Amino acid sequence: MASAAEGMMPPTRQPFARRAWMTVGILFLAGILSVIDRSAINLLVDPLKADLGVTDEQIGLLQGLAFGLFYACMGVPMGMAADRFSRRKLIAFGITVWSLATIWSGFAHSFGELFTARLLVGFGEAALSPAAISLIADLFVPERRGRPIAVFMTGQGLANGIAISVTGVILTAAAAGAFVGLPLIGGLAAWRLAFLLFGSAGLIVAAMLLVLAREPARQTLATTGPRRAPGADEARYFWRNRAVLLPLYFGFAVCFTVAYGASAWAPTMLMRGYGVNPAFLAAWLGPMAMAFSAIGPLIGGTLLDRSMRAGKPMARFAILTFGPLFAIPSVLAVLAGEKHLAALLVASSAAVFSVVGTVMLATLQSVVPPQMRGSAVSLTLVLNTLLGAALGPLLVASLTQRVLGDDALVGWAIAAVCLPCLLAASGLYALARRRMRSALDIEQGECARLLAAEARERG
Repeated sequence: MASAAEGMMPPTRQPFARRAWMTVGILFLAGILSVIDRSAINLLVDPLKADLGVTDEQIGLLQGLAFGLFYACMGVPMGMAADRFSRRKLIAFGITVWSLATIWSGFAHSFGELFTARLLVGFGEAALSPAAISLIADLFVPERRGRPIAVFMTGQGLANGIAISVTGVILTAAAAGAFVGLPLIGGLAAWRLAFLLFGSAGLIVAAMLLVLAREPARQTLATTGPRRAPGADEARYFWRNRAVLLPLYFGFAVCFTVAYGASAWAPTMLMRGYGVNPAFLAAWLGPMAMAFSAIGPLIGGTLLDRSMRAGKPMARFAILTFGPLFAIPSVLAVLAGEKHLAALLVASSAAVFSVVGTVMLATLQSVVPPQMRGSAVSLTLVLNTLLGAALGPLLVASLTQRVLGDDALVGWAIAAVCLPCLLAASGLYALARRRMRSALDIEQGECARLLAAEARERG
């Protein structure tokens, strides 16, 4: 892989806006496809069970552990690679790997094959967020960083709704015989066709990134002393600042146990509990999820930028503390009693988690040194995957299958797993807030000094 210096633009505080926003636009598309490729399976639960003979628990493994194993293991190495090599090329490589693996998923004929393909999807996607957030941080100065990060996060938020709508349309069209007789795809089951189309789109975005985007110059801090092994400086920094960083990271991970667990099973809950079909999901849940996903990051980005301009760096910690609580109605959608209201509640969580994700990632960019930004984001991928992606869907599936003993009660399993997690996430963020406030008051701790210095620079 080429070095980070290759293809960089001349150092500047603010790269040319048009080129910067073009790169953000491509990353926006990549974020959409990354979530679609990992989450399309959530609407394909019953077709997969029928064709491959798998159980709910095995579906939970495919949704979580299969995707999350490589995603978690490769998170930190990909983050360190993003701090040292061309982020543009690293992202393009990751997109290519996960897109080919998604195509392979469409040709799987056993649980083992699909599990292996999902492993590779996780491997490729581990490169995206660390490199993309680091790239954006160097494309924009701090007071203008909130909105581009929000745009990138918006893409990932919109993707779940897009996946619901497009997959629902494919399943509905297939049931009506729309693909019968077409060359190459006419004989494919609808779930296989969905994987094939989504994976092919990713290869196009990878090519766009290589042709149209450029690598910006990195912001650097002067360093002294001997050069240590890769990861040594990052590990020492995180350990020295663990009082703030541990509750910050674990609050995010516990919050996204809900994001992964609830979103993985919400479409199935609506189909089993409220008797809706894929056409309903495509017409109602998908568009509502996209609308809420678009609102959330824009709110988060705007709040961030305004708090920076007002010299209130601690405002972001208040958003993180109270944000998870707004997702409580969505995990209680089983109590709605009516399918349209239930779909609305489910969709509303997209705004909440988008706000939390946008604010969390922007906060990390402010409390770690510039040369550690990729690693800081990659650590969120590791923890969110181990706690969120791997455990969330599996806990819901296991509770449904082994405790409740009735597939139709999956909505109650969502509530039982997710409600305590939201309360715990809020509590962890409150702890991080209190510790950061104390560190700022006594002017102690590297995270606090970085945050205070950024506020003074913008003030």
